[in-house]
Amino acid sequence: MRARMKGRLAATIATLAFAVSPAAPAAEPNVSELVTELKRLADRVEKLERLNAALARQLATSAPADKALEARVKELEAYKASVEAGLASESVSEKEPELTARLKAVENTALDMQKQAKVVDAIEGFEIGASLVSVAQRASSVDERGTLLNYRADLIVTTPTIETGSVESKLFAHLRAGQGAGVADRFTSFVGPNATAFQLGAVVPPDNSAVLLAEFWYQADIPLPLGGFKPNSREKLTVNFGKMDPFAFFDQNRAANDETRQFLASMFVHNALLDNPIAANVGADGFGFSPGFRVAYANEHARPERYALSAAVFGAGESANFTQPFKSPFVIGQAEVEKRFFAGLPGTYRFQLWRNGQAPTFVAAETRAHSGFGLGFDQKVDDALTVFGRAGAAWGTNLPFDRTASLGLEIGGDYWDRGADAIGFALGANRTSGDFRTSSATVDADGDGIPDYGFAAQGWEYAAELYYRFHLHQRFELSPDVQYIRNPAGNRDARPVTIVGLRALLNY
Repeated sequence: MRARMKGRLAATIATLAFAVSPAAPAAEPNVSELVTELKRLADRVEKLERLNAALARQLATSAPADKALEARVKELEAYKASVEAGLASESVSEKEPELTARLKAVENTALDMQKQAKVVDAIEGFEIGASLVSVAQRASSVDERGTLLNYRADLIVTTPTIETGSVESKLFAHLRAGQGAGVADRFTSFVGPNATAFQLGAVVPPDNSAVLLAEFWYQADIPLPLGGFKPNSREKLTVNFGKMDPFAFFDQNRAANDETRQFLASMFVHNALLDNPIAANVGADGFGFSPGFRVAYANEHARPERYALSAAVFGAGESANFTQPFKSPFVIGQAEVEKRFFAGLPGTYRFQLWRNGQAPTFVAAETRAHSGFGLGFDQKVDDALTVFGRAGAAWGTNLPFDRTASLGLEIGGDYWDRGADAIGFALGANRTSGDFRTSSATVDADGDGIPDYGFAAQGWEYAAELYYRFHLHQRFELSPDVQYIRNPAGNRDARPVTIVGLRALLNY
C-alpha cells in the first residue's frame, strides 16, 4: 500500500512540475491550490503509515494464537489416527479411545439384533404349545393302597401354512414323555381312572423317561368347488395322513375331551368301547397312536350352523406299530352336525360307525374282528353351562363289555365370579358282555392255573366323577377330582372303589 501511495505522490509532483515548467501554457499557476493538494496527500501518507504500523502490531500479537491452533490441529489428527487404528481391530482394548469402544458396542448390538431378526423370520408362522400335567391318586377298597403319582409332558409344533393356489397345507408334530401308570393296575375295571397316565412300559424301564414321537401328520385343506373363488367358498375338503391320534379327529366333545383339564376317567374322555384299559377297540398302538389316512368334508352354507362327514383308515394290531403289513385295519366314519338351540347357543351332535379287524379282547394276546357304533353330543344350554352325553354298542367275540352310556355337564365359574374355573360332573355305565360273564371266572390265558379275574361278572359297571378346575393364573391350574366305581368290571361282590386325586397342569 505504501508503494502505491508513493507512486501516486510521485505522479502528483510530476504533474506540478509540468505545470510550472517553461513549456507549459501561459496560464498563471495557482500556488495556494498546489499547497492544499500537497498537504492533503501528506496527510493521507501519514494515515497510511499509522494503519500499516497497527497492522504490523496485530500480526505480531496473532502469531501465538496461530501456534495454538496449529497444535490443536495436530492433536485432532493424532486422535483421528488412533480412532482409525482402533476401528481396524475387532477386539476392544482399554487403551483405545472411548469413541471406538462405543462404536464397536453399537455395532455388536446391531449384529445381535440382525441375528435375532433372522431367527424370528425363521420361526415366524410356527405354532408351538407345551404342557405338563401331573396327577396324584389314591384308591380305597383295593388290596394295595397308597398314593401314586404320574406325569405327562407334551410338546406340539405346527408348521406355517403353505398356500399352493387355493390349497392350504401344513405339518403337525407331537412329542410326548411321561412316567407312572397310576392306580389302574390296582383293581380290574373298564373305566380307566387316569387317562393322563403314560409310560413306555416294557419297551423302556419305568425309571427312564424317554421321549416318543407320538404324532407326525400332514394336512391339506381344499376349498370347494375346485377352481372356485376361495373367499366365497362355504365347503371344504380336508385330507390327513401320517401317524395320528384317531381321537383328534373322531368322537370330539366340548365338555369331555381333554383329560388334562376336564374329566380324568377315560370313559368320560372318549367312547368307552373305543378307549378302555382292558381292550380298546380303537386302531392304535399301545400308546394310542396309529398310522392312517383321513378325509373329511365340511359344509357351512348355513353358517353358523354346519355339518361334516369324515372317514379314516388306521393301522390295527401289529400294523399299528409298523411291525406287520397294513392289513385288517381299523375303519371309522363320522357324521356331525352343529345346530343352534337354546336361544342360539351352539351344540354338536355326532354319529360314528366303526370296525376293527384286529381288535384286542379280554384274552391276552388275542385279536378278533369287532364292530360297533357310537353317539355323542355337547350342547350349551346357558352361557356357562354345557351338557354332554355318549352312548355306544359293539359286536364281536370276547368283548369285555358291549354297551356303554355316559351323561354329564360342565358348569363355568361365571356363576360365582370365577370365569376361568369350572365344575364337571358325569355318570356312566358299561354292560358286561355275554362272553365276559361266561369266562371271567374260568379263563386262564397265561396258563398258571389261576383264573385271570377270579370272579363271575354280571350286569353293569357304574361310575361317577366330580372335579373342580381351579384357575390359579394364566398358565397354571389345579383340579381336585373324586371318582366312584360300583361293581367294577361287573363284579357285584367287590366293594365300591373311591378314588381321590389332585391334578396340576402347566400349559404354554
